[in-house]
Amino acid sequence: MDLFEKCLKYDVAKNARKQGLYPYFHYLESGQDIVVNMEGKRVIMLGSNNYLGLTSHPDVIKASMEATKKYGTGCSGSRFLNGTLDLHIQLEKELAEFLHKEDVVTFSTGFQSNLGIISAVAGRNDIIICDKENHASIYDGCRLSFAKMLRYEHSNMEELEKLLQTVPNDKGCLIVTDGVFSMGGDICKLPEIVRLARKYGARVMVDDAHGLGVLGKNGRGTAEHFGLEKEVDIIMGTFSKSLASLGGYMAASAEVCDFVRHNSRPFIFSASIPPACIASALAALNILRNEPQRVQNLRDITEYMRKTLKERNIPIRQSEAPIIPIDTIDDWRTFYACKALLEDGVYVNPVITPAVPAGEAIIRTSYTATHTKELMDEAADIIQNVFEHKLPPVEYFNDLREKMNK
Repeated sequence: MDLFEKCLKYDVAKNARKQGLYPYFHYLESGQDIVVNMEGKRVIMLGSNNYLGLTSHPDVIKASMEATKKYGTGCSGSRFLNGTLDLHIQLEKELAEFLHKEDVVTFSTGFQSNLGIISAVAGRNDIIICDKENHASIYDGCRLSFAKMLRYEHSNMEELEKLLQTVPNDKGCLIVTDGVFSMGGDICKLPEIVRLARKYGARVMVDDAHGLGVLGKNGRGTAEHFGLEKEVDIIMGTFSKSLASLGGYMAASAEVCDFVRHNSRPFIFSASIPPACIASALAALNILRNEPQRVQNLRDITEYMRKTLKERNIPIRQSEAPIIPIDTIDDWRTFYACKALLEDGVYVNPVITPAVPAGEAIIRTSYTATHTKELMDEAADIIQNVFEHKLPPVEYFNDLREKMNK
């Protein structure tokens, strides 16, 4: 059998292109912002994780440029050897202080952070318990750890407790959950997770990639939102969202961080974050600390859009974070809606199987602290027009799928 047979037979993307519905890899001709130039068109951006609107902030851009001039474009090595700059140390120190943790370890990407953390702290004699809707990087980190992985239905605390009851006393146990679930925009039941973890002797790790800069009075994330910062053992996060850069981090006790620095293969064997990215994240963190009103602005504009879409009878799902999912049900219908919206000037993200169960496809819209009510009204008008006048029913796409399969 030819190794590449699966590649030659793969036709999902080909079929979408044939129908003119392929929704991926649209390119920007401007910076990431609330309004962008995408493939020659003015487009309202409702598909970015630029939650605080800092990717275009002059202080962030200036810090990036100055770091490149001073340190060059890269570190040419891993943090473990020659790739540590004073900037890395400064960011880890300041981030630890901000998150009220003893220490922080930074990784080259957010995805790599989960790989590096989970595979280091858990091993063959341990058990990891995951929410079924956790991010893909968590699942890959579990596989890399060789620990036994158990999964509970999304936010089902009764099932979580039943799984905890099966953990033998001679095995370590880590409960891992997203803080804000990236597709649905709902928040984990952290108070109950912490209670169960303490009852059964487990440790708690929260992936706060979509929580930092979003939840909590000061934007410190899910743990601050619930007043449980001292109760969460490991907080993971990224720089690619609220902090307008690239990279990731783990915040934990000094002992756990020291262990990960010396035992995490993804950390040890990867080049360190480039100077420009570290400086950008530092500048963004400084803005978050000094301008906590951005966090409130983000909540206000999201709530305004949520209310506006409801008034226009758009089928949105209940969510709490600056992520508003819109039901489209069918994968191909989702592609069609995304195409129509883009043609009319709004960019959104399609979410289809296997990211969601079959028949539960959605459009994921996300919001930025610098969005305005005027822009939200304009975007809502476009969304309403597409859903009322341009989007065919699910049955149309069932017929289309049958034609393609013949």
